[in-house]
Amino acid sequence: MPDQAVVSTPPMAPRESGEHLRRDITVWGSFMWGYADVGADIYVALGIVAAAAMAFTPLAFALAGAVYVLIGLAYTELASAYPVAGGGQYYAARGLGDLWGFVAGSALLLDYTIDIALFAASSAGYINFFIPGIRNYATDIGPFHHINPLWAAETIIMIVSLIWLNIRGIRESTLFNELLGSLDMMTESLVIIFGFLFAWKPELLVHQFQTQQPSLARFMYGSSLAIISYVGLESISQAAQETRRPATIIPRTSIGLIFSVLIFAMAFSTLGIGMLPWQEIAAHSGDPIALLAQNIPLIGVVVGPFTALMGATILLISANTGVMGSSRLTFSMGQLGLASPWLAAVHPRFRTPHRTIIVFSLLAIAETVLAFLTPQAMDTLGNMYAFGATLAYLLVFVSLVRLRLVDPVTPRPYRVPLNVTWRRGDERVQVPVLGILGIGGVSLIFFEVIFTHQIGRVAGPAWVLLGVAYYLWYRRRAGYPVWGSLRRDWPAEQIAILKSAEEFELLEEYQFALAASERARARRRRLPGGPPAPPETGREASP
Repeated sequence: MPDQAVVSTPPMAPRESGEHLRRDITVWGSFMWGYADVGADIYVALGIVAAAAMAFTPLAFALAGAVYVLIGLAYTELASAYPVAGGGQYYAARGLGDLWGFVAGSALLLDYTIDIALFAASSAGYINFFIPGIRNYATDIGPFHHINPLWAAETIIMIVSLIWLNIRGIRESTLFNELLGSLDMMTESLVIIFGFLFAWKPELLVHQFQTQQPSLARFMYGSSLAIISYVGLESISQAAQETRRPATIIPRTSIGLIFSVLIFAMAFSTLGIGMLPWQEIAAHSGDPIALLAQNIPLIGVVVGPFTALMGATILLISANTGVMGSSRLTFSMGQLGLASPWLAAVHPRFRTPHRTIIVFSLLAIAETVLAFLTPQAMDTLGNMYAFGATLAYLLVFVSLVRLRLVDPVTPRPYRVPLNVTWRRGDERVQVPVLGILGIGGVSLIFFEVIFTHQIGRVAGPAWVLLGVAYYLWYRRRAGYPVWGSLRRDWPAEQIAILKSAEEFELLEEYQFALAASERARARRRRLPGGPPAPPETGREASP
């Protein structure tokens, strides 16, 4: 961890400057922001995971799912305790310091921009279920062979439409998610129920398990890709600053989302390997869920096309959450002094961070163009996707443990289960056992990504290093500590956060805990020969 150097003043006082986001997201809206991202991922991941993990596809999803549950519990605690835009980047900055906060933010930005490109392209792919001429089109342009410019053009049109939608406001974007997400949940449930009743063959599942086993390297690649099915919990935390009563809403929506998405992912992977040979699923990586629906007896002729339509819509709203997430993330980075405050500007009429919406959506368009210059655009985008997620999640778990130690007085409406009490001076600190297990689990997935992702292990670190170079340049130019952190009054900021969220009971609890902590420090200072008082709770200390 870098030395926590300080300067006398923060770069700006954004939470007192009037640059605020509207709190327009309800319980169902919060759930749908997460489901729109996580729930859509199985539409993309099933085919590419089957191509790698073969008959062990359900096991690959189970391994990634176990880690995902731990990630979800960590985000539930942190997002309800610190309900502000920024997500993992904010938690890392608050727990580990500015540089690590920026590293987490740059990793998440990689994910969000790829999220926009990958899921917009996948949405177009499901639309092309009805237009096979576009889906199967391929041409050569100069040194680039077997590329599909028509599919790329569809994707770019979708991203441009999402830019307009998100600048209009979070309320409009949330309504868009709620309507389509609800219909998609019913469609997925219908496919699973009728698929298991009329098309699933357990003997096929057993036969493939026995005869179609992948190598260890292929299974590792498949399980690292399976994490794509579970990426998206960050969306709830990114929308926390625009969620009404977040301390109450976020735990409910997050826990419900964790287990509903896990059930869907395991159900579809088990259903698929028990319905069709894995090779057939892999061959339809552009529309695997529609393929399963089409092969259900009696109703497949109707449900197949309808599922393709739903796949197109849910993937579009997943791309929509990528636009929202990247804009809120950079909005938070601009406020914290990790990036230019130019990024933190809010539209005077719509109260949305319009500059970041435009900048990072255009970056997603650039990634789309580059990916479609390769023969396998979806694989190219997916290859980089897991790197940013696993790096950011690793830092989130470390921040979870660290914040339990340095900020024990902040009210936590939800705590990760299985905690060990550790006496630290006069304080009792709850150390999260599952948080430590999460560090190990995500480290395993991160190793798989580095070991098996040829594009991701080069492009991912290159992205982060370029981001760090920008960070160092900006901090030096602004006169801020390059390797250390700015001095911040975290208790005052937490009070402002709870007031903004109208969580007055938690605010009273927090102020009482701060006062008790101050009295305890005063008593220790008065004791002759006693140990020096630790730094004030929640504040970064001078070295």
